[in-house]
This record gives sequence, C-alpha cells and structure tokens, in this order.
Amino acid sequence: MRIANHAGRLVLLDPEDPSRALDVEQAGGGRFPADPQSVYGRWAEFRAWAASASFDAATPVDEAALGPVAPRPPQIFAVGLNYRDHADESGFAAPTEPVVFTKYASSLTGPRGDIALTPGNVDWEVELVAVIGVGGRHISEADGWDHVAGVSLGQDISDRVTQFAAPPAQFGLGKSYPGFSPVGPHLVTVDELRATGLDPDDLELGCLVEGESVQKARTGDMIFPVPTLVAKLSTVVTLLPGDLIFTGTPSGVGVGMSPPRFLQAGEELVTWATGIGEMRHRFVRA
Repeated sequence: MRIANHAGRLVLLDPEDPSRALDVEQAGGGRFPADPQSVYGRWAEFRAWAASASFDAATPVDEAALGPVAPRPPQIFAVGLNYRDHADESGFAAPTEPVVFTKYASSLTGPRGDIALTPGNVDWEVELVAVIGVGGRHISEADGWDHVAGVSLGQDISDRVTQFAAPPAQFGLGKSYPGFSPVGPHLVTVDELRATGLDPDDLELGCLVEGESVQKARTGDMIFPVPTLVAKLSTVVTLLPGDLIFTGTPSGVGVGMSPPRFLQAGEELVTWATGIGEMRHRFVRA
C-alpha cells in the first residue's frame, strides 16, 4: 500500500497505476478525514479498509501538489552517524549507541518545489524516513517493524555554519530552516516492499546535484537499522502514531568533500530510493 498527501488531502495510490489515486475521505464516505496526519492514529482500521478499496473513482496525481506524508508529526527524531562511512568522513568513530537529535516540524516540506538557501553553507543528506503507525514504549527489536506504518524518503538539509556556530553543535537548528526537511513522495508499507521483492532492511538510496551522483548507498549498511532505532528510542520516550524517524545519511555529503561543496542557487537536488520514488528540489536565493 502507498499513501500520499495530495494538496493537503490523504490519498491512496492505485496499485495498478500509481499515477492515479483515490481520495480517502470521499471514497470512504467520510469514515476517515481528509487530513493526512490523522490516519496514523487509526492505522490498523485504515489498513483494513484500504485492503478492499475500489479504485474506480481514482484521479490523476499532480506531483507538484504532493506534500509531506506526515505534515504535523508529534515528534521528529533524527539519527546522526548511522553509517560507518559517514562517521569516517565526519572524523568520528562509529557510535555504539544511536546519536539522536530532533528536527522541527516547521522545516517540513513536500517532495517537489523550491527551497530557499540560507546565508550559511547548505548541504544535502539523503535519508530513509520511518513513520510510526503504532506507538508505545519498551518495544522489542523483533517487533520494531510492526510499529512502523511505512517508510518514505527524506533529506536532512543542513546549514553547516549554523550547525557548527558554537560548541556544542546545534544540530536541530542547523537542520530546521524552512524547507530543510522534505519528505515524500509517498509512504510505502513494509508488506508492499516485500511483495515487490525488496527487503525493507536493505533499500538502495542516493541523491544527485545537477545530475551528478553524490550519494549512493544501501540501508543495509546502517549501524542501527529501523527496528533497532524503534526499540532504542522507545526505551526512553513514548513513540506516537505519526512520529518521523530520519534514520541517518551515508557518506558523500558536501562538507566531507575535498574541497567542500555546497548547494548553490539554481541547482537541482534529486533524491531517490528504490521502491519509494524520488524527490526534486531547486535551490533559490532567499
């Protein structure tokens, strides 16, 4: 199953033709509201309904109208240094526990459109994003995927000047300017990935700047995979339906290049993941 935020409304994508989608509120006779965020609080009920939904009334998807799959998450977690090669390029030892920080919901945006550059050095970070469907505390690693509604694609765009303006590093602020947390294009459930022969623990993802591949990796290289992150986070906090977990970026970020490279006005960033799709953003002067 794939869902999306289409012009602020929850839609279910046609499995036979994902360029078409069903408006959930209209198709369900009001059983589920149009608000995409609300579905995570009724995830099991929604999945049961969606399994037998008819797509006769599906309409074309306007990719320019897609928004973040969880537009108002209760909590946004982000994980740093979750790939050994990225830890290496950053000059850190691989962590023995997840390095967790928070991002702010005002930075969320959809998978298409322009993003305004900040005065600092703006960098890219492709990431797999897990969306919580069933919350809780003290979740076992073995049950981790059962608490995930699905996965999406994200960018943890970073102003490196703000991030490292003073010790300790301001990860949350440096990565939360408007538009710095695009998520999309769809949310894809774990069973959907498996049905197409993909392993949700080993997806390929990457990004390109002006057509040049700068990041390419597999999520199987994560130090802490998604079920581990769910388990470890839930030992401290209560995970809530609709929470986002940005799971970390592999090597290839601009600050790690020699010389460093940062996004410039007019450049296009294309972000992709096998089985999920792609995002396209143009960077513009503020």
